[in-house]
Amino acid sequence: MLFQTQLRLLLSSQHVLIYVVATEEERLEYLINYLAQKHLKSSIYLWNFIDGYHNNPNYLNQAVRNPVQALEFIEKISPAGPAIFFLKDFHFFMSDIAVIRKIKNVSRYLRQNNLSIIISSPELSIPSSLRDFLTVVEFPLPNANEIKMELTRLFQVLSIDSSSLSLNDLVLAYRGFSVERIRRSIAKLINNYTSLDYSAMTSIMLEKQQLIRQTDILDFCSTSSSLDDIGGLVFLKDWLKKRSSAFSQQAKNYGLPFPRGILLMGIQGTGKSLIAKSIASQWKLPLLKLDIGKVFAGIVGESEKRMRQAIKISEQSSPCILWIDEIDKVFTRPSSSVDSGTTSRVLSTFLTWLADKDQAVFVVATANQLLSLPSELLRKGRFDEIFFLNLPDLQEREKIFQIHLEKFRPLSWPKYDIKHLSILTDSFSGAEIRQVIVEAMYNAFYAKREFSTQDIIDVIDNFIPLFFTDQEAMLRMQKWAMSGSIRLAS
Repeated sequence: MLFQTQLRLLLSSQHVLIYVVATEEERLEYLINYLAQKHLKSSIYLWNFIDGYHNNPNYLNQAVRNPVQALEFIEKISPAGPAIFFLKDFHFFMSDIAVIRKIKNVSRYLRQNNLSIIISSPELSIPSSLRDFLTVVEFPLPNANEIKMELTRLFQVLSIDSSSLSLNDLVLAYRGFSVERIRRSIAKLINNYTSLDYSAMTSIMLEKQQLIRQTDILDFCSTSSSLDDIGGLVFLKDWLKKRSSAFSQQAKNYGLPFPRGILLMGIQGTGKSLIAKSIASQWKLPLLKLDIGKVFAGIVGESEKRMRQAIKISEQSSPCILWIDEIDKVFTRPSSSVDSGTTSRVLSTFLTWLADKDQAVFVVATANQLLSLPSELLRKGRFDEIFFLNLPDLQEREKIFQIHLEKFRPLSWPKYDIKHLSILTDSFSGAEIRQVIVEAMYNAFYAKREFSTQDIIDVIDNFIPLFFTDQEAMLRMQKWAMSGSIRLAS
């Protein structure tokens, strides 16, 4: 339900104490004024701690710096008709016993006189003794239609030439921004650019990157990789390419649901992280990385709150890719370790969102030890598919050598004996293949000459791949994957 409709319904149905979680105070005030004048025919009274009541000269500076008097004023003024009292940042005073008692006392008077109190706060902070008295609603950031309307208005008012830039691309870029932040961003852009074109998009993405990094939980990752930069994994790449337009308007018109995400499991160095970056680049969607370790905080209840915050930000930024790296490091099967149930509660929050989410957020989770993950996370419906990334075979190693040598030596890469190098690197991961090339380059650079196939062979002869350092565990993992318990990426 749209917030405007929801708030109008609450105000019309005797919900006299409404607590709105909102970061955009000015926009919320505008909406309340609009509803009061156009639909509810109500008077509106505005209060804040510094100015008291301030939007009418008849009661100017009433209840300055006194929240109890702000509530007493409601009983004294006795409006002739319906009225809304908008109290800003009032949550700071709701732990005071005098304020709590006064809210309880005034609630009956509000119902009898067709009055309502709206309390705005950037965070949810309600004492338990008031939970039955207050109705909590969340004021969301502007949706795509609201952003489009605001951009269109700004372009007209400021006479901005945006003909060379798609309005829909701008709307997507500004998802997760408040209206005020969009206005400041546009003002900044018109000072730097004579007209808005695709070069301005870089500036918007940098602003978005800074905005997301302020959370200290999510990180905005820029990437230029593509699926073609990855050798092998043909089944996984084919699966992803079929969904490359899944967030388009055409897919929506077709009736396709948004894809939920994938869980990538495999041996270290097989390209799981690179896949996450490549999906974002290939699908032209922002990539948000969730540092799952930062979710956990020392204060009771804070970890769950931070998890909900990460989910909220990713939904506000949708459509996007949410990358959770090495999820098995935090979420594991129950053991004797005890953390007062914090991990279980955070996992429960995450699982509920995975099952119920209807926003265009594609989750890419990676794990090195799938068998250690809790079974609830692996259940169908959490992810669209779970893929196992094995060590590359001979053909895939040839492709990996070619990709890396083309990057390092775009003109002379054919001179290297890729076939022979691929035979020598059995049981090497893609990351290890790249590392032996880099090591050979260092050796040749030190000797002040160009590196050759023989330099790479010399490094291979002295290189011990991860497979041989923990061969038993690797073989067990491969055997389990080959048994048909999981979908193979290649």
